[in-house]
Amino acid sequence: MPLGSFPSESGSLSSLAQPMEKISVAVRFRPPAAVDPSPDRIWKVDDNRISLHRPLGTPISGVNFAFDYVFDPSYSNAMVYDLLIKSIIQAAIDGFNGTAFAYGQTSSGKTFTMNGSEEDPGIITLGVKDVFRRIEMTTDREFLIRVSYMEIYNEEINDLLSFGNQKLPVHESLERGIYVSGLREEIVNCSEQVIELLKLGEANRHFGETNMNARSSRSHTIFRMVIESSARDSMKCGDVSNADAIRVSVLNLVDLAGSERVAKTGAGGARLREGKHINKSLMILGNVINKLSESGKQRGHIPYRDSKLTRILQPALGGNSKTSIICTVAPEEVHVEESRGTLQFASRAKRITNCAQVNEILTDAALLKRQKQEIEELREKLQGSHSEVLEQVILKQRNDMHKSELERERLAMELEKERTKRAALELCIKDQQKKLEDLGSLSTSDYASVSTQKKGFATMFDDTSVSKGEVLRTPNFKPVGDDFVAKRSSSFMELDSSPSLEAFGNTDDEDLWMQLNKGCITDLDMLQVTPDMKCRPLPSFRMPHEPALDEDATTKICHALATECDFNKQQLEALREKCTIMESECTLLKDKKSSLLEALSLSKQENKLIKAENEELVSKLNEEKQKFKELKEDIQRFGMTFVGKTELQVALLTKLKAMSEKIKTLKVPCDV
Repeated sequence: MPLGSFPSESGSLSSLAQPMEKISVAVRFRPPAAVDPSPDRIWKVDDNRISLHRPLGTPISGVNFAFDYVFDPSYSNAMVYDLLIKSIIQAAIDGFNGTAFAYGQTSSGKTFTMNGSEEDPGIITLGVKDVFRRIEMTTDREFLIRVSYMEIYNEEINDLLSFGNQKLPVHESLERGIYVSGLREEIVNCSEQVIELLKLGEANRHFGETNMNARSSRSHTIFRMVIESSARDSMKCGDVSNADAIRVSVLNLVDLAGSERVAKTGAGGARLREGKHINKSLMILGNVINKLSESGKQRGHIPYRDSKLTRILQPALGGNSKTSIICTVAPEEVHVEESRGTLQFASRAKRITNCAQVNEILTDAALLKRQKQEIEELREKLQGSHSEVLEQVILKQRNDMHKSELERERLAMELEKERTKRAALELCIKDQQKKLEDLGSLSTSDYASVSTQKKGFATMFDDTSVSKGEVLRTPNFKPVGDDFVAKRSSSFMELDSSPSLEAFGNTDDEDLWMQLNKGCITDLDMLQVTPDMKCRPLPSFRMPHEPALDEDATTKICHALATECDFNKQQLEALREKCTIMESECTLLKDKKSSLLEALSLSKQENKLIKAENEELVSKLNEEKQKFKELKEDIQRFGMTFVGKTELQVALLTKLKAMSEKIKTLKVPCDV
């Protein structure tokens, strides 16, 4: 809904979409205030291109701009209006939103361009007169025009047509869009009435004197015209669906305050505060223009709400409006940097595109007619192959989604396998590194350990102080006490030796056992059994002339293991890269799947909508059939009644004829 438009309670808004179009941008040079005898840099214009040159004619690189129009000081306000603004006025009459505003530094001619003078009227005055002239020429539509006039002073909105309306808030709603609450709107019938209101608003506007301008604008002003129109005779309207539609358009004509430099204006006190607010709002306007001029992916957030000016002009900047910008430039050498900034602003604004639409408010009758027309179009589509094509599209999208799902599962399985291989390879690399460390420690201490073993071997067999029993005893065997075999009598002190064989007979008895043990009694409870131990091999001793290890072989083994470790590391890096690539492919497939799901859901919604419309159409057709059947029955009853009455009339007519014939045949006697 455009600004300032109010739909009726039973109405509905409809917009006829138009293609995207760029904002029209023009640059206007004001006449120089004084002739500079020796300028360092001068502006040159060649076929709507502006460039900065040295006095000898050499262009300065990087300062070259192209615009839709470039107006030198010889152009009047009427010529600027005819070339740039007239098309916007016609579009506003036809139902499009329109906006035109002037931008530039202070004292560059913005207010003169918009308001003009008695001898050379400005764009606002020319536009108002043109609106009413075109309305008088339009005979097939009726118009209602409302005007309002506001200013933005120190970031506060004041109503210039009502002295008490100050500090007005900005609101937004679904019905009205962005609007200023409490703003006075006057219904006007002629251009003279609007011009009187403009004079009243200019008298209430804030002006001030600076070093650069005797009458400097200290606020931004927005003059707004809301143009409503409807068909004068709906029966003569060619488009039946639009016969009862009401067009509502908004025309904004904006005069911005100029950017200022304190060093040039010499502002202080209230003028300094005003200049700060002006520069801040113009900076936010430049930020909005910069964001809108960028591409879609880099655009990001657009700060419309950072300023009251950009908030009100939001539909005109990248929205539903036909927009033209006039950038005014001061040609003097002292203002070269400010002029360059203005041209850069204009160059960025030239890249902005708007989507202007015809704004219509449909009444119930127009909405019903348009819906019937849409039903007929849907019926034609349903009779064709539209539904079959839609089903094929949905089936194709399902197949694509299924393929992508299978591909994603396959990649996930391969990714899991690669991760398993990578884990196993890491374990293998750790084992190889551990072996390398063990081999390194062995190679340094091998000769010392071998020499120590040889020395121990020689000491073991050459030292006479060590007995054989200690050398060859069972390893880890627990020593036992002296009473292991038997307990002997303490009085038996003879030499411990076995008796000779001749002293024994051929028969063994208890006396023989006692003789063999020489009176010793075996204590079976004291017997101990040697534990079952694994036999460990005796250490192999190398002779002094034999080398401990082959150094070349050890070096080769270490080199081979290091080479294998490096190769395994390379394989691990390759597997990691492959894993990363597969993860990225998996992510892409997930995104593709999500997009396919969205497309499928949209297709399903469209299919549901078409089915619902088809069912509604069938129900309406059934209702029409029922009405036709009832009408046919009524016609039959009327026909039967009509036939009965006709027969009765024929009978009466026949009877009358018979009576007249009978009267004629009768002879009436004549009186003599």
